[in-house]
Amino acid sequence: MQTPMHLKVLLPFAVFIDTDDVTHIVVETRAGALGLLPRRLDCAAALAPGILSYTSASKGERCIAVDAGVMIKTGADVLVSVRRAFAGTDLRQLRVAIEQQFLALDAEERKMRSVMAGMEAGFMQQMARYQHG
Repeated sequence: MQTPMHLKVLLPFAVFIDTDDVTHIVVETRAGALGLLPRRLDCAAALAPGILSYTSASKGERCIAVDAGVMIKTGADVLVSVRRAFAGTDLRQLRVAIEQQFLALDAEERKMRSVMAGMEAGFMQQMARYQHG
């Protein structure tokens, strides 16, 4: 019997999940799905918004919708840090929630960053004129 993994999912201000009898984890990265078993080598991955699924010896298969973040596996410990997460039983509902909440917010953040970059560029141009004028 393999030693189970310890999975901890962290949000910015809370621990979302902390369970220590995990036998299998699947996360989504920008390059595709990544599966983790207890004897897998240590690794790190940038996570894309998607479904994190794991199998617990006591609770069976569980799924969580997670936002972008990072996953680090060291030994039997798997640490996932994401901005937002929520659990559910229906994969279709979790997928819809990801599309509506996480991806829509990412588009708004990109738009806001673009506006801020334009404001910063304008400010820098005015400062340059002020120094040379």
